[in-house]
Amino acid sequence: MIVKVKRTDNIFLIGLMGAGKSTIGRQLAKNLGKKFRDSDSEIEKRTGVDIDMIFAIEGEEGFRQRETGMIKELVEERGIVLATGGGAPLSDENQQLLKNNGLIIYLRASAEHLAGRTSRNKKRPLLQSGDKFKKISELSVQREPIYSKLADITIETGARSVRHVVKEISRMVNQP
Repeated sequence: MIVKVKRTDNIFLIGLMGAGKSTIGRQLAKNLGKKFRDSDSEIEKRTGVDIDMIFAIEGEEGFRQRETGMIKELVEERGIVLATGGGAPLSDENQQLLKNNGLIIYLRASAEHLAGRTSRNKKRPLLQSGDKFKKISELSVQREPIYSKLADITIETGARSVRHVVKEISRMVNQP
């Protein structure tokens, strides 16, 4: 009989923009002795342009194709904490890549917290026009069921400190 055991040497962080994936991911990787990767940063390094420029030139569809290609590469690494882009889990292909290659942690925060954290950030293509709180609320309603279904663990990040969240995740992933 063959039993497939879920590999947990990789940790994948999912959630909406502003949930803390990159900030928490960097600290978590350091705390667990893993390498930190950020799919958006890796795409920017590879292309030499910002994500908002890719959106402007190729549209969201073009960006999502690049994102899937990058995730395919990154999940092959071992011993990483990967901060995914907020929209990465929308793709069935990305969902399978993440599910089959590591532990998925959903960092969840309210629309109010997310709007506050992203209010001054000009590098979020989906928030560049209109009411940011309304857009974040819409994205939350659309993506919450996908994130929740995909996640092995869900952690509230709202008003909690990075240190506290990292400590909680570290304790959970180190349990026998």
